[in-house]
Amino acid sequence: MPDHSSVSRSFDVIIAGAGPVGLFLACELRLAGVSVLVLERAQTPYSPLKKLPFGMRGLSVPTIEAFYRRGLLNQLAAPLRDAKPGALPRRQAGHFAGIPFDYDKIDSSKWAYRLPSPADGNMSAEMLGIEEVLASRAETIGVEIRRGVGVEGFTQTANGVTVHAGDRSFKGRWLVGCDGGRSIVRKAGGFSFIGTDPEFTGYSVEVDMADPKKLKLGRQLTPTGLYFQTQPGHFGMLEFDGGAFHRSGSITLEQVQAVLRRVSQTDVTLTALHVATSWTDRAQQATAYRQGCVLLAGDAAHIHAPLGGQGLNLGIGDAMNLGWKLAATVRGEAPDGLLDSYFAERHPVGAQVLDWSRAQVAVMRPTPQARAMAAIIRDLIGTRDGATYFAERVWNVSMRYDLGGDHPLLGRSTPDFEFADGTRLAALMADGRGLLIDFDVDASLRLLAEGWRGRLRYVACGARDRLGLSALLVRPDGVVAWLSESTPDLEEAAKAVVRWFGPPA
Repeated sequence: MPDHSSVSRSFDVIIAGAGPVGLFLACELRLAGVSVLVLERAQTPYSPLKKLPFGMRGLSVPTIEAFYRRGLLNQLAAPLRDAKPGALPRRQAGHFAGIPFDYDKIDSSKWAYRLPSPADGNMSAEMLGIEEVLASRAETIGVEIRRGVGVEGFTQTANGVTVHAGDRSFKGRWLVGCDGGRSIVRKAGGFSFIGTDPEFTGYSVEVDMADPKKLKLGRQLTPTGLYFQTQPGHFGMLEFDGGAFHRSGSITLEQVQAVLRRVSQTDVTLTALHVATSWTDRAQQATAYRQGCVLLAGDAAHIHAPLGGQGLNLGIGDAMNLGWKLAATVRGEAPDGLLDSYFAERHPVGAQVLDWSRAQVAVMRPTPQARAMAAIIRDLIGTRDGATYFAERVWNVSMRYDLGGDHPLLGRSTPDFEFADGTRLAALMADGRGLLIDFDVDASLRLLAEGWRGRLRYVACGARDRLGLSALLVRPDGVVAWLSESTPDLEEAAKAVVRWFGPPA
């Protein structure tokens, strides 16, 4: 039995998992001065599945905004600027169940309270590149990352957790499981994880073929499933077998060839297997994201089919929402209920994404009923209103938390205001603080903000387009928490600040 008697130094927060979600959360916590240890089972972050073409991920608007507001977007986009011309087609803006919608059909004018921004639209990035950018930032600002040290379990007391990893133990006030769909933290913590069973086994493979001309490029729906060949020899395949093969054994050349023959309905012959992994459309979600001093984020909290890259985006949204709330709790500055709002806000978003994934699977089934539905969606998505709707959902442009109040901007991502001095709002959020923006330069608002100096940045400046607002409060995650269209009600403004930032110092 491992000897856990020797406990290493203590940390405010221990994070299990050094994927994008764990690393982004670590950066958020460290920005707020919290000590963070990240434990990762894998010895190295490098994997062929994280590199192109398998590692390509579509990023939604909230994810792009998160990187933009923390000053990381240019680093993330740099490899894309160096990509070969034509490698990233711009006409196709996304898809639903493989049915594409185009940029030229999207009417972004229907999205009220958005302003032009470098974070507009969507973009793609390589998973390995995302992790490299985040790991570099994390280590630069003082996050400790230990690779080859996987969490095996933990013990929890009223004062924190002791995390067991190999023959060592680490003490933390909080533990966050960002360790994927098979999360050890979730299982050891006894979190309930419920949902729907899979309908298919999916495969991502790189192969050599004796007769490559037998299979077309692109997405091909067949009577038995579908395959999509992004470039010669690089395949994704779906076989509607109820998820029977997933993790039932090692993936061999013979197995891949048999599946590809069944799905493509050809006698294609494979000569070599270089990369192979399987996955399913199982859709499950934790019924709670917190138990005591243990929290879940990313795939540890919810899993679904990787259709359209929604999993990564959902996880980054979790990290952006949780980071500042957990940091305020660690520092003893959090108002009552702040940490509970993480689950209240993010669980409904996760449930919606799971249903979006289930809907896509229903349309992709190899049945006459599904094909009839796909034909209707293809007609709808080809219209201007249809493309706009699907873009809004896929890009998550319209995400809104229920914070109370009727104004359509309340609970949504703040617009990227361009101030009179040329500064953009996003540039003021790189340090992870909230903003109290005063377009009319009201002395009383300045005085109010003094009580939260260090937690809240007061910004008094006009803007090129202020969207009819006189003032607004922006949380550290970029969500509008209060606003005024006329002379601000100081009592209401103070209540909003206390609600999200706690009592004044």
